[in-house]
Amino acid sequence: MDVTFAGIFGALFGSFLNVVAYRLPRKESVVFGSSHCPQCGTGIKPYDNVPIVSFLLLRGRCRSCFTRISLRYPLVEALTAALCVGAVLVHHTATGIALSVTLIFLLVPAAAIDLEHRIIPNRITGLGAVLALVIGLALDPAGEPERLIAGAAAGGFLLVAALAHPGGMGMGDVKLAGMMGLFLGRAVAPAIMIALITGVIAGIAVMSTRGIKAGRKTAVPFGPFLALGAVVGVYAGQALVDAYLDSVH
Repeated sequence: MDVTFAGIFGALFGSFLNVVAYRLPRKESVVFGSSHCPQCGTGIKPYDNVPIVSFLLLRGRCRSCFTRISLRYPLVEALTAALCVGAVLVHHTATGIALSVTLIFLLVPAAAIDLEHRIIPNRITGLGAVLALVIGLALDPAGEPERLIAGAAAGGFLLVAALAHPGGMGMGDVKLAGMMGLFLGRAVAPAIMIALITGVIAGIAVMSTRGIKAGRKTAVPFGPFLALGAVVGVYAGQALVDAYLDSVH
């Protein structure tokens, strides 16, 4: 896949992921219904819906009511484009690119929804599991057993953590971890480790800011940390696993 095409495709799909992140938790269709301003309800014209460019030309405001448009929209589009370009630069096989780009498309709305609503919809993790199996079996059937084991191991590991500390981690996180394993294979191990480390650091930062008692009662969504770990897994997960295996031999 050409890098330029990957960037453009990523930005365009990032625009759709904004729709997913907004509508899915509100139980609205992500397929039917045109995009519209959430404030005045005016439909967004195609020329005002060009990723990143339209936001800049409109100076971050709705053309009709001049309400400010959330900076999240161009950021998600730019981030998705950058992540897709990175995946294409790192991976050189159809399997690696397909699995990585698809995982990125799932991680972006999962993290955005979890940040805002503290949930990770089953429609994302369920669809992701199906797509991972379809892509893996179609392009790399020999590697599917490893990915299945990785998915079961990652999901099982977080399931134990969720059962041991109820309230600290939700079943959505467990399902997301399992889905990540189906895409990343053994690279899910450093992804989970990075998620745990960054999650702990964030928790310490919250407690140091609000106090230990208040900090422990502050809900910090874990999905974004899992997404961060998965992105690292996409780019460097296999290299980290290989480095670890070399160190123990």
